[in-house]
This record gives sequence, structure tokens and C-alpha cells, in this order.
Amino acid sequence: MDVFLLVAKGCSHCVKFSRELKSLGIKHEVLYCEDTSELVKKYDLRNSPNLVVDGEVVFRKQPSEIVLKEYFKS
Repeated sequence: MDVFLLVAKGCSHCVKFSRELKSLGIKHEVLYCEDTSELVKKYDLRNSPNLVVDGEVVFRKQPSEIVLKEYFKS
């Protein structure tokens, strides 16, 4: 499974979001929108944070830990 967070460098939620993913055992990469303009265009991003799994934006904001657990459980 290919998982990454696309976030703005000033995003106040991204550090917590990344920690939650780590605590769930989800390997992921953090990519910054400012450094990956092609991905911002590809996924039509306007806000931060965004969670992309296997090439699809699955969350366009930080979901609750319960929602994350449910998503990755299946």
C-alpha cells in the first residue's frame, strides 16, 4: 500500500496526523505541496492536510483517529 500525506509546510495538523498514522502502524511519507506542485495539480488540492492511498485522495482533511482505524482496518 502506497500512503502519503500531502501537506502545506505551515500546516498545524500535519505533525499530529503523521503521528496518528505511525501509532496505527501505517507506513507513510510526508510530501510538501510547496515542493510537489505537479501532485497539487494532479489531485486538485486546495487545503491541507490530504491523505493519498494508492493514488487516490481518501481524506482532504484530518479525520478522527476512529475514522482512520476503520479505513485502514478494511
